[in-house]
Amino acid sequence: MAVNVETLEKLERKMTLTLPVESIQSEVDARLRKLARTVKMDGFRPGKVPMSVVARQYGYSVQYEVMNDKVGEAFFNAANEANLRVAGQPTITEKEGAPEGQMAFDAVFEVFPEVKIADLATAEIEKVAADVSDEAIERTIDILRKQRRSFAQRAKDAAAEDGDRVTIDFAGKIDGEPFEGGKAEDFQFVVGEGQMLKEFEDAVRGMKVGESKTFPLAFPEDYHGKDVAGKTADFMVTVSKIEASHLPEVNEQLAKSLGVADGTVEGLRSDIRKNLEREVKFRLNQRNKQAVMDALVAKAELDIPKSSVQAEIDRMTQATRADLKARGIKDVEKLPIPEDTFRPQAEQRVRLGLVVAELVKTQNLQATPEQLKAQVEELAASYEKPDEVVRYYYADNRRLADVEAMVIENNVTDYVLKQAKVTDKALGFDELMGQ
Repeated sequence: MAVNVETLEKLERKMTLTLPVESIQSEVDARLRKLARTVKMDGFRPGKVPMSVVARQYGYSVQYEVMNDKVGEAFFNAANEANLRVAGQPTITEKEGAPEGQMAFDAVFEVFPEVKIADLATAEIEKVAADVSDEAIERTIDILRKQRRSFAQRAKDAAAEDGDRVTIDFAGKIDGEPFEGGKAEDFQFVVGEGQMLKEFEDAVRGMKVGESKTFPLAFPEDYHGKDVAGKTADFMVTVSKIEASHLPEVNEQLAKSLGVADGTVEGLRSDIRKNLEREVKFRLNQRNKQAVMDALVAKAELDIPKSSVQAEIDRMTQATRADLKARGIKDVEKLPIPEDTFRPQAEQRVRLGLVVAELVKTQNLQATPEQLKAQVEELAASYEKPDEVVRYYYADNRRLADVEAMVIENNVTDYVLKQAKVTDKALGFDELMGQ
């Protein structure tokens, strides 16, 4: 049977579906008879409820189900016959003026677009690289030492220095009035590590136990506490304790405490290098992959299905509500979240997904079992028991599908980099990690 498909606008299509009334009624009767065998109603034994009673009680809902099933089946068959790639769900409405014995419906829907990708040889991509320096390893060791440092009380007449842990009482006022979060007792912080605003640290640095000081502090305009952002407060601080920090020596004892297999300093540095190289590789891959995807989308021409964008917006909205609920926000379902908040990102995601899918199909960039296995093993390598992590991924098809998507993205990235004009750029370790 020929299917007549009408183009409404860009990706929007419409077609008319017709169904024999007799086939619909026949299916309704069959379902009601099946229901009558098990339905329970007061005053009747199971299976003995008269059909007229069953039809009166359940006829409307059964007919609604049958109509949905029959129209859905007719739409699916018609779309396949017309070789249509349908995006999203159709909007189906009953149509007036159907021939006798027939019911007619208009189905309005979108199709996936034709994706045209221009010559990737004209794409320009900056590919970054970075190395793990010895200096980065030593700084990491210093961080690990700070995490395991101890503190010992200083002499009473000693002044607070950078690296000291101070215990203080403080109270702040704005225009003579206390404000929320502006007062604390027995509050501890380490001087010189940026745990407090610079003006606060500068005021405490050099103070002695028992000493008090009053000083002004101007909160930055972008301060996280909106009630005080951009305002100046007067603080009074009193120091009750000053403790000097002691860092552990870089020796075998430190290495063993950090779980280094051979318990040596050389082994510690080797483990740190491996971990940093793994992190550097991940960040470089993410940055270069993003550069590739941006270049790929820029070379593509396509229309975006509105239904796909709406589905992505709905997904992002649900994820946001779930996140807010996990953070303890109440009544998140009632919280208004404007769709336009997510629209640009949703459109970009849909566009990128369609372009990547087209390139994967035309260039055979699907993930192979060998690539999938290698990726899972690489993900598992950073864990204490890699074999258990490998089994964890292979035990769930959804988890494995996430890994497969990563492999496909890597395949696309490698393919585009081979085609495009690539400029190599070296990044410093700090620059890469800072991003």
